[in-house]
Amino acid sequence: MNTITYNDKTYKIPKPFEECYFGKNPTEEHTITNPYSNQSTTIPAFAVAIYDAIKGAEYEQDYDLMQKGLDWFSRNFTKQYMILLD
Repeated sequence: MNTITYNDKTYKIPKPFEECYFGKNPTEEHTITNPYSNQSTTIPAFAVAIYDAIKGAEYEQDYDLMQKGLDWFSRNFTKQYMILLD
């Protein structure tokens, strides 16, 4: 299991999400907008990669992978989860 330190907190990246590409700087912040509510929030690149995997799994109807991502996101980025995925 990979770990990433962001804002003095260590995040565990579980399989299969540890295989996501987090970019050159996984802690670089990005603003993401919920396409339905038009609300925005800022999250680090590694969370963006997991968010993208969740949305891709939803599109592909891979509900097991989608649920794993939702569970991770809701535990680690609760406020952002409520804006982007709830």
